[in-house]
Amino acid sequence: MMLLFVFLLLLGSCNNKKVELTEGTDESAGGGSAYIISTSSATYYLEKEGGGLSSMIDKDGIDWIGFHNKEGSAHKGEYRGFPNAIHKQDGSYFHAMNAKTNLSSSEVKMESDNHVQIIFNSENGKWQGQWDFYPERCDFTMTKISPGYKYWVQYEGVPGGKIDSTDFWYASIDKVKHPIKESFFGDLPAPEWMAFGDINSPRILYLLHHENDSLPDNYVCRPDMTVLGFGRQNKEKTTKHLTTVQTFSIGFIESTEYSKINQKVKKLLD
Repeated sequence: MMLLFVFLLLLGSCNNKKVELTEGTDESAGGGSAYIISTSSATYYLEKEGGGLSSMIDKDGIDWIGFHNKEGSAHKGEYRGFPNAIHKQDGSYFHAMNAKTNLSSSEVKMESDNHVQIIFNSENGKWQGQWDFYPERCDFTMTKISPGYKYWVQYEGVPGGKIDSTDFWYASIDKVKHPIKESFFGDLPAPEWMAFGDINSPRILYLLHHENDSLPDNYVCRPDMTVLGFGRQNKEKTTKHLTTVQTFSIGFIESTEYSKINQKVKKLLD
């Protein structure tokens, strides 16, 4: 018995991976093939054909994205995801695969104990997105933009697993806890970030735009999901504004206190 205990202890000490890549299917999203990236803070399902996150699961097994590919499910499934960046802009790319998403190809470029990097190229060869997974966050960088076109980067999801009146958001605009149904229209001040929470959860999901700009960053609550768009302006017709290489982070913070969230997000830019 003692020898078995020592063996298991040694086996555990040899497995120092903080970021682990496997492949499988995201059954909750409708069974699409996915890269599964398991980290110390979250499990990400990165849809292999569409090139977007379909699920982002916290330590308690709760999915904060809730994508499902059923056509016609709209805000209840098919619209959800991250970064949902290219929509009818020389194609529709980098979204978990729904009926209107165009195909992308992918390649794992780096796989280490603390970092997994995956590159996606759009089927038309004009867009490229880079995914970098670390123990405490995921970064998406738009590394190639189709000339003459624009994009946005969005979190369309479900804080705490479901939109309800107990959900809230924080942002770099002030220290106030805003109700989930309160909209924001403007440009987030540097560092540009917004975080979403649920009163029943001990954590928040944050999104950070690494580069400061003067472009619109709009948030609205739709039926059954959030719509935060960096480089998005909500008018009678929504508009996209990003045209250059930009990086965005998404991750969990194990706190719901503004001061701790703000401090943690700022450290990502150090």
